[in-house]
Amino acid sequence: METVKTNIFNEAPIKRAVLSQIIPAIASQMILLVYNLADTYFVGLLNDPIQTAAVTISYPIFLMLTALSNLLGVGGASAIARALGRQEHEKAKQISSLSVWCGACISIIFSVVVFSFSSPLLMLCGAKADTIKAAEAYIKWTVVIGGFFTVLNTLLANLVRSEGGATHASIGVSIGGILNIALDPFFVLPQFIGLGAEGAAIATTISNAVATLYFLIYMGAHHRSSVLSIHPKLLCHAKEHIGTVFSIGLPSALQYALTVVAVAAQSRFVSDYHITEAVAALGIVKKLDQLPLYFSIGVANGLLPLLAFNHSAGNMKRRKGAFCFGTMISLGFSVCCLIIYEALAPELVSLFIENTVTVSYGAQFLRIMVTAMPMMSVCYPMIIQFQAMGKVKESLICSIVRKGVLDIPLLFILNAAFSLYGCMWVQPVVDTVSLVVAITLYKRIT
Repeated sequence: METVKTNIFNEAPIKRAVLSQIIPAIASQMILLVYNLADTYFVGLLNDPIQTAAVTISYPIFLMLTALSNLLGVGGASAIARALGRQEHEKAKQISSLSVWCGACISIIFSVVVFSFSSPLLMLCGAKADTIKAAEAYIKWTVVIGGFFTVLNTLLANLVRSEGGATHASIGVSIGGILNIALDPFFVLPQFIGLGAEGAAIATTISNAVATLYFLIYMGAHHRSSVLSIHPKLLCHAKEHIGTVFSIGLPSALQYALTVVAVAAQSRFVSDYHITEAVAALGIVKKLDQLPLYFSIGVANGLLPLLAFNHSAGNMKRRKGAFCFGTMISLGFSVCCLIIYEALAPELVSLFIENTVTVSYGAQFLRIMVTAMPMMSVCYPMIIQFQAMGKVKESLICSIVRKGVLDIPLLFILNAAFSLYGCMWVQPVVDTVSLVVAITLYKRIT
C-alpha cells in the first residue's frame, strides 16, 4: 500500500498521477449526478409540478448534509494526506478516527434539529400550502432518517481518496448511486409503489446506507495496510488534531452552508411570484447545471490529496503542475457544457417534464445560469488548493465571497431590476467576482 501511495503522489508522471486521482473522483461524481437527475426525472414523469417543486424546496436542507460531510471529509482528507507527506502514519490514523466519529455525531444532531423544526425550515425555503406536505415527506427520509448515511458516505469517500484509494472511493459512491437509480422508478412511479417525491427520498436513503456499509467493510478488510481507522481508542489524540481538521474543512463546509442559504433565498424569491411552474423549472435547471459543477468538484476532490501530499513533502513544482493540468481539464469541460446548454436548453428541460409552461421557464433560466460555469470550474480547484496547502484564511475568503457576501444583496437588486429572471443572473456575477479574488490571493502566496 505504501509503494502505491508513493507512486501515485510522489513518483508517477504528473499527468498520470492527476488522471489516476481525478478520473475515479469524476466518475463517482457523475454517478451522484445521474442519481440526482434520476430523482427529478422520475418525479417529473408524474407531470405534477407540486411533487417536483417539493424536491426543489427540500434541496437546500438536504445540501446541508454535504456541508457537514465536507467539514470532516475535506478537512480530514487534507490533514491525512499532509501527514502522509511527512511520513507520519500514526497521526494519519488518529485523524481518520476523529473525522469519522465527529461526522457521525454531527449528522445525528443535525437530523434531530431538522426533525424538530421541519415545517418552519421548509417554509423558509419557500414551501407553500400546496407543497409543504410533499416536502416534509421528502425531508423525513433524506435528512431525518438518512442524514447519518449521507454524511458518512461522502466523508468516508474523501478519507479513502486521501491515501491514494481513489478507485475504491469511486466504487463505493457508485454502488450507492447505481442502486438509487434502480430503486427510483420502483418507489416513485404509480405503476409500482407510487410514493412520488417521498419514494425518491426512500431510494436515496437506502442507497446511501449501502454505500456507507461498503466503505466500512473496505476499511475493515484493509486495516493492516491502510492508515484509515475508526477505532475509538485513537480519539484520545483528538485534541491534537481537531483544530487542524475543522479549520481546513470549514471553508468547504461554509461554502456549502452558504449555498443552502443562497439556494433557499433564490427559491423563496421565485416562489413569491406564486408560479408553481417557475419553482419546478428552477429545480430542473438546478439539476441540469450540476453536470459541469459535479465534474469540477470531482476534479477538485481528486486533486486534494495529491496537492496536499506534495505541498507537505516540499515538492512545490509538482504541486503547481498537478493543479494547472487538473484545472485545465475542469475548465475545458465546463466550456463544452456552456455551448451545448445554450443551444439545446428547451430540449434538455423537456427531458424532465412535459408541462409547456415549466419547459419555457426552465429553458430561459438555464441559458442564464450556465454562464457561471467556466468561472466556477476554476474556483473549485483553486479553493481546494488553498485547503491542500493549509491556507485557511485564503480558502475561507474565497468560500465566503463565492457564497455569502454577494448572493443575498444581489438577489434583491437584480430581482428589483429584472424581475423573475434577475434572480438567475446572481450566480454568474458572483462566480466572476470570486474567481478574480481567488486569483489575486493565489498570486500573493506563490
